[in-house]
Amino acid sequence: MCRLFGFHANEPTRVECSLVHSQNALLEQGIRDSHGLTHGQGWGVAVYPDGLPRIEKQAWAAWHGEHFKTAAGRAYARTIIAHVRRATVGPPNLRNTHPFVHGRWVFAHNGTIPKFDQVRQHMLKAIDALNRREIYGSTDSEHIFRYLLTLWRKTPERSLIELLCEAIQQIVVWTREIDRDLTPSLNVLWSDGEHLVGSRLNRTLWFLERDGLFYCEICGKPHVHHNPKQGYRAVEVASEPITSERWLGVPNASVFAVDPDLKIHFESLDIPMIDDGLVQEEANVPL
Repeated sequence: MCRLFGFHANEPTRVECSLVHSQNALLEQGIRDSHGLTHGQGWGVAVYPDGLPRIEKQAWAAWHGEHFKTAAGRAYARTIIAHVRRATVGPPNLRNTHPFVHGRWVFAHNGTIPKFDQVRQHMLKAIDALNRREIYGSTDSEHIFRYLLTLWRKTPERSLIELLCEAIQQIVVWTREIDRDLTPSLNVLWSDGEHLVGSRLNRTLWFLERDGLFYCEICGKPHVHHNPKQGYRAVEVASEPITSERWLGVPNASVFAVDPDLKIHFESLDIPMIDDGLVQEEANVPL
């Protein structure tokens, strides 16, 4: 398990309160999540200040020192992805720390592909030679990222949500070829700076839509230098609700995209026999 954070807005926005200061900020989730687990084996913050991502990450806990807080304080952009890691596949080191970046692409994952050593052989056959050479770590997450980039290189005219849907469903097929009773947990966020897409499969994920300028309940200030000629809109996605606002659960076994009008829409994954044992987990999320 890890903790995810994604943000996409029509104006550059600061997210320091969501990452550090809010009641259930990403930093707090790293220290202790809704299950009482810690996520102290790496952190990363990726922002798009000028079309290409800038990333800061370390292989230690977000609460060690001021590095994460400093990175969060600098996070000011239309699109931001952040992650705190609880390692399952691959040891804690910088190469295995999320988010992963290639060119304009950023990717982060919460979950696990069970029996990954066996599933990995299927994935490597499907990943093109260029992307295979670019795999530097040992996580299932980085392999998912490279598989997505392979699909995009083959058919760049397709939408990101189509590519993500195909990838998630295929990974489930490969996993069940190894063990028909297994389903991976695949909550992901994927962006090129202009689009934000993601999935929820067997981990909790929540979203918040903001329509109009807002004043933060923590610092009392708007986080945006608002252009009064346009209406402000933003979508925030996180493993757990961050503030006391009205967060809604992303449907399990779904993919989603933040549309150009900054509204989120969902599409169901074609995955039968999903064991959605998440009622207790969601009930324990602090609101």
